[in-house]
Amino acid sequence: MKTNPGRFFEDYRIGETIVHAVPRTISGGERALYHALYPARGALYSSDAFARASGLQTAPVDDLIAFHVVFGKTVPDISLNALANLGYAEGRWLAAVYPGDTLRSQSTVIGLKENSNGKSGNVYVRTQGINQHGACVLDYVRWVMVRKNRLDAPTPQAVVPELKKSLSVADLVVPAGLDFSNYDFTLAGELHRWGDYEIGEKIDHVDGVTIEEAEHMIATRLWQNTAKVHFDATFREDGRRLIYGGHVISMARALSFNGLANAQMIVALNSGAHANPCFSGDTVKAWSEVLDKAETAAPGVGAIRLRLVAVKQGAAPFALKGADGKYAPEVLLDLDYWALMPL
Repeated sequence: MKTNPGRFFEDYRIGETIVHAVPRTISGGERALYHALYPARGALYSSDAFARASGLQTAPVDDLIAFHVVFGKTVPDISLNALANLGYAEGRWLAAVYPGDTLRSQSTVIGLKENSNGKSGNVYVRTQGINQHGACVLDYVRWVMVRKNRLDAPTPQAVVPELKKSLSVADLVVPAGLDFSNYDFTLAGELHRWGDYEIGEKIDHVDGVTIEEAEHMIATRLWQNTAKVHFDATFREDGRRLIYGGHVISMARALSFNGLANAQMIVALNSGAHANPCFSGDTVKAWSEVLDKAETAAPGVGAIRLRLVAVKQGAAPFALKGADGKYAPEVLLDLDYWALMPL
């Protein structure tokens, strides 16, 4: 058999490392398409001159471009037969990615737990994105619910990894040379700096974008994401194609520009949950909450920890969870991350 049906839950083993195909060289094309798909306007990623004034060699590609490319490589081996991508933890951006860099991915299985229905199980992997120099530029954990192919396959011993609830500022890697001492707030688009935000503050990002089927198809092809739930309308019982969770992440992050334009670089992903499915026709809006703040050793650079929540139409203001502790049905995404911001 020369074709690849993808892995099923019973095909994974604790401790195995999977090297994913195919390496990809990043160009300005990814940036242009990213900014066409999402209303992304971060100055550091849009302007070489702004990036050089901030101590970088040129404008890197958006952090989430690196994430999508690295993630997409893993799909044929990790989530081709997934029912849902469940969450993220311990994510760190370890180096900026520039046009011309080549990225590849590898994942190590760190946890397995079969579900009580015996038809699927959760697979936990730690994934690394590695550049052409062999340096790790991105490291994160994710867990995904994967179908079983043979329902009579032996149930593996349950192993659920212990993961940090959040990363500390000491865990963050600030890109070499980054300097916000002479940051141009006018060109960046907002005057709000690190000191203007208070822990516990919530920000309604106001704007909304209706998800289109065509844009989602372009996005998943751009990131070479081959998960069947995103392409094959016959794969789900309801006959609907599930919107790639990363598409919702990037849309919410772009919407957060209105109120957080100076949260320039994502450097860590503490946790993330795709709370409810998103489908074509849903209108996505976003709000953020400031969870923590810290200074860094880089000149003029502060770190801000943010909760980014994406919701769809019908959501109550700042909707998150009900009295039962479960996410409200209109909540699509709950993401906890660290970003760098001028002091």
